[in-house]
Amino acid sequence: MTKLRGLAWDHVRCWGPLDASTEPYRAMHPDLEIEWDRRSLYEFGEGALGPALEAYDLIVFDHPFIGEIASGELMVPFDPFMTDDLKRHFQQDSTGASWRSYARDGRQWALPIDAACQVASYRPDLLTRYGSVPTSHEDVIDLGRRARRDGKWLGLPLVPTDAMCLLLTLGNPQEHGDEFISQDDADRAITQLRDIAALSHPGSATWNPIRCYDHMVANEDVVYVPFAFGYVNYSSKSAPYLRFADVPTQNSAGALLGGAGIGVSARTKHRQAAIDYALYLCSAEYQRGGYVKAGGQPGSLAAWQDDGVNASTRDFFGATLKSIQSSYLRPTHPGFMAFFRECAPRVASAIAGETSVHELSEWLNRRYRESRLEADLQRSVA
Repeated sequence: MTKLRGLAWDHVRCWGPLDASTEPYRAMHPDLEIEWDRRSLYEFGEGALGPALEAYDLIVFDHPFIGEIASGELMVPFDPFMTDDLKRHFQQDSTGASWRSYARDGRQWALPIDAACQVASYRPDLLTRYGSVPTSHEDVIDLGRRARRDGKWLGLPLVPTDAMCLLLTLGNPQEHGDEFISQDDADRAITQLRDIAALSHPGSATWNPIRCYDHMVANEDVVYVPFAFGYVNYSSKSAPYLRFADVPTQNSAGALLGGAGIGVSARTKHRQAAIDYALYLCSAEYQRGGYVKAGGQPGSLAAWQDDGVNASTRDFFGATLKSIQSSYLRPTHPGFMAFFRECAPRVASAIAGETSVHELSEWLNRRYRESRLEADLQRSVA
């Protein structure tokens, strides 16, 4: 009997379809046992990979870790296990840059099992009195002012991690430019975020998207959120539920890409079995079937475009497809995650008005250049 151990992050969007897959997959592979454990959302996005890779065969992780994974060859590349036709299928079935986000140094280190980006959300029963869904920053501020006159609020997840994600969405980052985010772009983005934050629920500073959405469905005081990573689960639930929409920016471009990949630890003793199971989980057939039914948010474009999938989720996928298809893929070089962690509290401080944009911009661009130099040095040594 072969036993595979996997590590998910602790939300039904991730573990729901993984747990649901074990019995049907074992029915096809009776000599296989599968066990999934869970870790926190923070550990998923910012925790260390090393200990997990020692203990598990399969790991669901955040794509910016790809730089570290590739440089240390911490996971098994999928390329030798896929035909050219299968590679083309995944490339064509990618939601936005999801497939590309798990590639580095000419190899594919993971498969896109889940796709997400920053989108807008709202309580349809509350928004109806204010008109249509905002499509510009001016619309958002107008809605926020009218909502405040009624004692209601906008919402904006502003814990440091999400504050940094907001800056990446609105700051026009240039991965290979002289400046990662110019002072003019930083000033514009931080000004917009301060405008929104001033009209947002006082709890926003302690919210990530999940806390924000939990508040929205449990209370009647947050009408609309312009930017936060989407969660299909809040669209699928019974009333009160949320509806989702494209972000209120020109052409919906720039919404930060999120989602999750599934990779196989280089230390696994069951390489082929783990690869085969990952391919099953990411197949278009499972992604638009059992994966969605169990609360998952698939990485497959076919699932996002499926009429049945959208009918069962109040058009979550169709309503946000424009945003994710034009979403922004953040850098994935080794060291970017360290840069992100260091920058996040400084961005939150700038949005709160405690740090000047000039101070933030100077530090951010200097630290980003250092992260690139460190990555180049690491590559030259290797």
